[in-house]
Amino acid sequence: MTLVLAAHGSVDPRSAAVTHAVAGRIRRLRPWLEVRPAFLERTTPALTEVLTGLRGGGVVVPLLLADGYHARVDIPAIITRSGAPVQQAAVLGEDPALVTLLRQRLAEAGVSPVDDELGVIVVAVGSSNTAANARTATVAAALARGTRWAGVTTAFATGTQPDIAAAAATLRARGATRLVLAPWFLAHGVITDRVAATAAALDIPMAEPLGSHNLVAAAVLERYDAVLTAAAAA
Repeated sequence: MTLVLAAHGSVDPRSAAVTHAVAGRIRRLRPWLEVRPAFLERTTPALTEVLTGLRGGGVVVPLLLADGYHARVDIPAIITRSGAPVQQAAVLGEDPALVTLLRQRLAEAGVSPVDDELGVIVVAVGSSNTAANARTATVAAALARGTRWAGVTTAFATGTQPDIAAAAATLRARGATRLVLAPWFLAHGVITDRVAATAAALDIPMAEPLGSHNLVAAAVLERYDAVLTAAAAA
């Protein structure tokens, strides 16, 4: 069963580079598995094109962190139109492995888990789906476990509140004297550049996005395996 890795797509080539790098990691973890990257918009190959040319069955795994419009509407519609014999897996979401990776990115930026004067802002893309935003907000609490930080909260880069400035004010009110941004994004791109500019204007350092990592590849494979397991049990 082919694994179709469905990413959002971007005019920024750094985004597609991460998708292809994750696909490469998956192939190294499972050399026998056919992995085909595809994109919803602005980048080729398009998901429609990949599904139309697919031979045999497959599983579409959304390389997305939020269970928003793209996962709930766009991808199912593309699958239906293509007529391809594929099933859709769940998004990566708030996977504990990805929270661990986000903590690692903060450590690489010099953040200590015992800094009790630090406030951490988990910044994510916003969704029109309030349930998706609520699920994303749980990342902050998961990230804070086992630390002595003054506080952790969530900000959204698009579409909803709080924004970064409001989140920063909240953490300072809780006693944080220093702040850092933890980007809940898979790759650099147009939105993360905008986030970085806002952070710089507010004098808040920012860690790296999750990027290509074996923990991301493992999360993708877990979603793929869950579909196969459910199909075998049906």
